[in-house]
Amino acid sequence: MKNLQHPSRPRGRPRGFDRDEALSRAMETFWRLGYEGASIADLTEAMGITPQSLYAAFGSKAQLYREALAEYRRRIGAANAQALAEEPTAWAAFDRILRQTAYEFSRPTHPSGCMISTAALAVASENAPIAGHVRELRAASLAAFRKRIEQAIASGEFKPETNVEALARFLGAIIQGMSVQARDGADAAALLGIADLASDEVARHRA
Repeated sequence: MKNLQHPSRPRGRPRGFDRDEALSRAMETFWRLGYEGASIADLTEAMGITPQSLYAAFGSKAQLYREALAEYRRRIGAANAQALAEEPTAWAAFDRILRQTAYEFSRPTHPSGCMISTAALAVASENAPIAGHVRELRAASLAAFRKRIEQAIASGEFKPETNVEALARFLGAIIQGMSVQARDGADAAALLGIADLASDEVARHRA
């Protein structure tokens, strides 16, 4: 006699979505569309979840964006910190940053440009905390540049009269500009041309 009983269901809660995968997809959506440009519908479609699941897992769109920024810094942005720490000279570190920026901003496997460099520059008043958070991330990058330049002056690599603030902001402006150029379709070769000129400017400050 055949067993007509239904197969037993697995115990416990049903399998949910992969949070890490959903966050990665949200990151790319925000990267491509921006914070205000990415609607909840855009995000849930990309993440493969319902709005209810999004709010249950991440709390709010703003919190999801903060986590997406952290994911971007972990996966993409960490390369700059590695260059600053690993290269024996400041010039070599900044040259590496500029060149890897040219390649990364134009890579066809993900949205062009930088998720942080030009993010949330102008937002509605209710999103001012988000804009402030992104400004803090950009400020942290400038602080890291300043620190490396100061170290180069102290070690004798850079001229003592080097304007630390101006050089750090110059590098930040170049990276932001490369992000805009990449968004407008500049390829790796075009961005490398910018990187070469910027690297030459940094070299001008060597002692």
